[in-house]
Amino acid sequence: MSKMTLRKRIALSASAALVAGMLTTVASAPVANANASHPARGSGNATAVLSGNNLNASLYVATDANSGGAGVVAVTANAVGSTNEGVARSVGLLSKDSTSATAQTVTLLAGGRLSLYAPVSTETAFTASAGTFASASHGAWSSTLIAYSDPAKTVSIGTFQSATLIAALWTAPTTTGVYTVSLYKHSGAVSPTTATPAGGTLIGNITATVVAASAGGAYSAVYSGCSTATTATTAAAADDLTSERANGTQWYINMALRDGYNQNLDSGAIVVSATNGALVNAQGNNSAIASAGVGSTSVLSGNGSAASIRIDQGTAGAPVSTTVTVTYNGTLVCSKTVAIKGVAASMEIGSVGTTDLNTTQVNADWLSDPATAGSRAGLYTIILRDSANNIVLPAASTEFSMDPTTTTTTVTALSVNSIVATSGASSSSAWRYSVGLFTCGPVAGESSVKLRHTSAATGVTITSPAFTARCSDDPYTYTASLDKASYVVGELATLTINLFDSKGIAANAVDPAGLHSINLPMLTSLTVSTGSASMLPNNKGVKTYTFTVGTPSGATAGTYTGVVDFTALTGRAASPDSVKTLTYKVTTGGDTTTNAEVLKSIVALIASINKQIQALQKLILKR
Repeated sequence: MSKMTLRKRIALSASAALVAGMLTTVASAPVANANASHPARGSGNATAVLSGNNLNASLYVATDANSGGAGVVAVTANAVGSTNEGVARSVGLLSKDSTSATAQTVTLLAGGRLSLYAPVSTETAFTASAGTFASASHGAWSSTLIAYSDPAKTVSIGTFQSATLIAALWTAPTTTGVYTVSLYKHSGAVSPTTATPAGGTLIGNITATVVAASAGGAYSAVYSGCSTATTATTAAAADDLTSERANGTQWYINMALRDGYNQNLDSGAIVVSATNGALVNAQGNNSAIASAGVGSTSVLSGNGSAASIRIDQGTAGAPVSTTVTVTYNGTLVCSKTVAIKGVAASMEIGSVGTTDLNTTQVNADWLSDPATAGSRAGLYTIILRDSANNIVLPAASTEFSMDPTTTTTTVTALSVNSIVATSGASSSSAWRYSVGLFTCGPVAGESSVKLRHTSAATGVTITSPAFTARCSDDPYTYTASLDKASYVVGELATLTINLFDSKGIAANAVDPAGLHSINLPMLTSLTVSTGSASMLPNNKGVKTYTFTVGTPSGATAGTYTGVVDFTALTGRAASPDSVKTLTYKVTTGGDTTTNAEVLKSIVALIASINKQIQALQKLILKR
């Protein structure tokens, strides 16, 4: 070894020790990195692993924040296999994409410096379409050569005995534009040189956009996300518009804020405010927030790259609809409106039926609940609402009970189907309500009853308005009638069937009257259930059918007689009911006067004229 070479190496070692000592307090831990991934600007530098997919296949840019204003190279003359990428710093870096191979992009200020580094085990060369390289270094002592082209648009770094880290600073031109920075390695046959760097194999390529002024650092709605969700998580592209939040649960707003280069913002003041007394609590790591906020405003100091806001009711048990507004350094980020339901404050009872004596009998057709294929057959519906009229869901059917003060010998018990309401978002869904039943005693009649609901979570009990529960026997007799005696073609006609039990009381709504035949000439049925054995009357024992007057082939005016026959009732051996006949008139809507009616009118007119002549004659004779 020559004295000159030894002096150079000693000087290089001293310089490395000095730089390392100066940066000890500012270096941050590198970010573990795979070959295809790269941290964004403002994040910790990627770790250049000296093995596996990274080796001889990656090029990294120092992305760690740089408050010192000077470019810092990643390595100095360390031992083979040593890395020191944590100290590397770029200057003027505005954005960096997520790749570390041959399709990278960066944006930096004119005259800025990229601190580049790569794990290699062979000869390499950095080269650029413009700008200059400086401070090239490596982590090996043996047979290493560093050579610059003139001008220094290329720097080659010689051979190594094993894997090590190489590094260099590239200074961008002061002229704005788009430039390329590349790294080549020995191809296996050709070594990259300052004269012919592309003679080797390309392992890293960066398209660098040089700009005169930064458009970064300010919030950009284009690259930022802000969405509502039921959990704290990475900000999604769309708001959760389907979930319901029950009393005592939370909403979250998840954020991922970026600047105009799609890079993390600098740390700033994220201010969150909520209306209507809702509580908010913000934190910066997109994870579950342990506790509710203490007020309607929360301030978070951070960049908002992964932030979540928890939203709670301001008053326990009270419903709230709130608009939450988020700003970053005074700039509006988003405004979201969410609602949390309160405790059940009222109960609606509907579709009350009539059941059989001595039973809690139900019929799946009564409530027409096809979504459950009969599993929620019942006699009435129950909807719980909070004080803001939001639909509230019960936890279980066991939360319901009969108000004991309304129990009678006619209606002895109230209960609720075990499959309770599960969705309060839709005002038309069958799942917005629970299904109730009641038990009848042996005597027909009706009772005014009330249902209670006691929340298992809060212990709050509410009572329904009184409703009438009826008990009666099976259909035994019936009547049939039409709503009009005369119809014009095209009108609608309504047939009403009244069903009674053996005591003459309106029949129950759970025992069908059986097969029936309805034959009404010149009337076309619009009701599907004609002839059905499962037809059920309403809770007053009434069933109606709708017809249009006329037939598909036309209509003929006249008087017709129709027949209604409930065969199970008319064919009973004991006290059979009679078949019902209905007479009605159909007209076509034009002039329906007959010849006889015209002749009768003429005769009447002649008689009137004769009387007038006679009266006139008497008047003349008097004179």
